[in-house]
Amino acid sequence: MSLKIATNTGWCSPSRSAITLFCALITVHPFAHGVELDFSAIEARTEELVQMFDVRTPSIQTHAGSLSGGNQQKVIVARELARPVELLIASQPTRGLDVGSIEFIHRQIVNARDQGAAVLLVSAELDEIMSLSDRIAVMYKGHILDTLDARGATREAAWLADGRDQTGGGA
Repeated sequence: MSLKIATNTGWCSPSRSAITLFCALITVHPFAHGVELDFSAIEARTEELVQMFDVRTPSIQTHAGSLSGGNQQKVIVARELARPVELLIASQPTRGLDVGSIEFIHRQIVNARDQGAAVLLVSAELDEIMSLSDRIAVMYKGHILDTLDARGATREAAWLADGRDQTGGGA
């Protein structure tokens, strides 16, 4: 089965199955030849990513909306990290994941950084920020209040930088 699309056009099926959530990958060789999609290559890569990112799904044809929130998150992270990127914006990348998956995602983010990608991590988890960041920008009510070097940063310094004490109250 093939589908013809215009060159340089991304394609996402409205079916929202696990296979179509990897749509960011399918508009280049080996997933497309000219304007024709190679569904066997797309399915093979999807199976590989499902295994690699431990996505728990009965089938790659399963609608992503029927997967658990953690598995939906893994599908999105797999889609974004399965290709070379220059900029990775990771907003709450591990929310809803189990400890093993969190460690795997953290390694993938670090690998992207080590391969030259700029990484912007947005997280409510201070431990996650401190373990993955080179620099930490402390924001409060939409404003950057301070930027800390992560190597010497402490939880207390991050709390003080945003003008609150450690209980969350104002300074």
